[in-house]
Amino acid sequence: MKNKQKYNSRLKPYKNQLTKTADEFFARSMNKGIYFFPNLITSLSLFSGFYSIINSINGKFYIAGWLIVVSIFLDGLDGKVARITNTSSKFGIEYDSLSDLIAFGAAPSILVYVWQLKNFGKIGWALIFVYFIGAALRLARFNVQVNSVENKKFTGLPSPAAAGMAVFSIFAMKNFKLAINYHIVMMIAMPLLGLLMISNISYYAMKDLSIFKKKPFEILALASLIIIIIIIKPVLMFFLIFIVYCFISPLLYFYLNNDKIKIKKY
Repeated sequence: MKNKQKYNSRLKPYKNQLTKTADEFFARSMNKGIYFFPNLITSLSLFSGFYSIINSINGKFYIAGWLIVVSIFLDGLDGKVARITNTSSKFGIEYDSLSDLIAFGAAPSILVYVWQLKNFGKIGWALIFVYFIGAALRLARFNVQVNSVENKKFTGLPSPAAAGMAVFSIFAMKNFKLAINYHIVMMIAMPLLGLLMISNISYYAMKDLSIFKKKPFEILALASLIIIIIIIKPVLMFFLIFIVYCFISPLLYFYLNNDKIKIKKY
């Protein structure tokens, strides 16, 4: 007992100092505040993902899917606003990742599971979990590497692109009534997207795209054509955009690596 009291008396100054330091840190963090506008957009993206889950549970699958698309748009917008207004912060990065996990991890997982794979029982949710954990690991890795990776590329498929691919895959199959087994396609696609998110394949980040900079005339013509096609056939066009973005990088990655192997052999 005496030894314990002696030990506590020695530690007391350090405990007081730690408490004081923690209180000062908390006070400073509260006084700093947060940037309102970009975090408001992130909150709207989070709400859209959450409301998508509610609609999936209630069987309103098309509404749930389009709400995920709204989250994708808002996710791109909040980062753009933060960079333009120079209001990026550590809080914003962490909050954005938490929002992304709901909007692009949980929401697509629940949508695809309830709409397509619920009847497959354990196999269905196990395959969906591969996608979900892939999204979680992808976002965790991004937060760790945020200050050490190049701005023009991402390591692994971005979670918004994976979510968009999942949503528009179902939309395309339903709208165009393709003669394929939707359930089997999604059982393959979801874990594949999860694995692509945690892969080391580089994807173009598109952070340096700007509509305010001078562009070649051909870019304007191409952009106008894409907008017209999106208006006429939105599901088809978005499906093609996401499928090209998601799978062109892996194809190039394996093609280039295969060429390197061939060169080494010779």
